[in-house]
Amino acid sequence: MGLFGFGKKVKEEGCCACGGNGCNIKVLGAGCKSCHQQYENVKKAVANMELDAEIEYITDMEKVMSYGVMSMPAIVVNEQVVSMGKVLSTAQVEELLK
Repeated sequence: MGLFGFGKKVKEEGCCACGGNGCNIKVLGAGCKSCHQQYENVKKAVANMELDAEIEYITDMEKVMSYGVMSMPAIVVNEQVVSMGKVLSTAQVEELLK
C-alpha cells in the first residue's frame, strides 16, 4: 500500500490516493529544470495509471509558500503535500499515487 509520505495510509477504496473519483495534483516549483522534470514525471505517471486527474504546475511563489513548502519541487495531491525537496521518477510518483 502506498503512503502519503507522512505516515498516513492512503484510502483503500478507489484506484489510488486520489480516491478513484478524479483528483487535483499540483507540482510546485520555481520553474527550474528539476521542477519542470517533476511536472513531466507526474504527467507520465498519471497517463500510465490512466487516472482521472487535473495536473497543475504552479510557479507563483506566493501560492507555493501558502502550502508551507520550503524546498522544491513539491507535489500536492488534493491539497495535501505528499512530497517535497526531490525529483521523483515516474515510477516513484506511480507508487505514491497507489
